[in-house]
Amino acid sequence: MEYLKGHKEKEATKWMDQAAKVAENALCLKAKCGTVIVKNSEVVGKGYNAPPLDKVENRICDREFVPGKPKYDRTCCMHAEWRAITDTIKNNPSKIKGSKLYFTRVDEKGHIKKSGKPYCTVYSRLALDVGIKKFILWHEEGICEYGTAEYNRLSYEYISPK
Repeated sequence: MEYLKGHKEKEATKWMDQAAKVAENALCLKAKCGTVIVKNSEVVGKGYNAPPLDKVENRICDREFVPGKPKYDRTCCMHAEWRAITDTIKNNPSKIKGSKLYFTRVDEKGHIKKSGKPYCTVYSRLALDVGIKKFILWHEEGICEYGTAEYNRLSYEYISPK
């Protein structure tokens, strides 16, 4: 992992701002998340969290969930990362390998919220499998770039605070 500085940080900020704009389209009742996938300074995929097919009738996040379900599985929404990966595979399949995934959440005013540490193995495995090279998150300490294999390993090591 590397906290980005200088030109790399400026470049990452630009893509995080793009992910934040995408997040404003989120239809989730619990969080507004956005992702852009970038290769060679071009957005090749994007996604936001929303019920399947963007249909609010598929929304169940206002219902009770089965106790014991992991955090990532307590939502009815497609995650922003899944949608961005799917979007890239559908529209730019040759550009997924070696790409970078930028993920963020926004508040109700569209301002970027800082991310926690890597924890979701669902999309870390998917990203690793399709060949995404880097994951980028904006932590309190700054914008951090993870190799996807490292991100996946850290996600498995993460223990949720009680």
